[in-house]
Amino acid sequence: MGNFDDIAKEYDKWYTTKAGAFADLIETQTAIGMLVINPGAKILDIGCGTGNFSIKLAELGYQVTGIDISKRMLEQAKRKAQAKSLDIQFHAMDVHNLEFPDNHFDGAVSMAAFEFIAKPDEAFIEMMRVLKPGGQILIGTINSESSWGQFYMDRGSQKDSIFRHSKFMNPNELKDLDRKNLMSFRECLFFSPLTPDKHISMEEEKRLSTVNKGGFICATWKKPV
Repeated sequence: MGNFDDIAKEYDKWYTTKAGAFADLIETQTAIGMLVINPGAKILDIGCGTGNFSIKLAELGYQVTGIDISKRMLEQAKRKAQAKSLDIQFHAMDVHNLEFPDNHFDGAVSMAAFEFIAKPDEAFIEMMRVLKPGGQILIGTINSESSWGQFYMDRGSQKDSIFRHSKFMNPNELKDLDRKNLMSFRECLFFSPLTPDKHISMEEEKRLSTVNKGGFICATWKKPV
């Protein structure tokens, strides 16, 4: 697993680039569009990093708790939430051992974090445990079979890369976390990570969706009642 403490201060710079901002927009629209949880509900954000998705959820009216193993990333998240006067609870915690009671949250989400989780099957079981019956899990992750997956796997070959020990899933591997309770699946991010800024647009994203594999994949599951 990469050491995110070392890059905490630099992490958000990606979102200031055109590709980063557009990818974030596309991924967020896809994920939020798959949530069937009413505002006001309690949502756990796993691998919340610097709090980007936690903040978006809180701005939509959800009661958000974010967890991450990187304390420096959490420090960034807390500062950003406070600057927006958002009441988000952040905790240093490992998804393999969630310090919450059974049946506690209405939803559990994880965006771009499962790539760095050592035991995704065990993490998924823990997410399901803390979820109330009828609650929803949403996981978004890089597609290993896409140009984005190849891009990050290539970066993982570099000695000091945070992707060095990461593992990327393909659509079937993501669905296989729990086929029985799978609700929905979507792909997005069809443009290449090497696309020039001038060619990045919603129109191009829609055009490429008919020919390319999505770089980001999302799935949702419902806990049995």
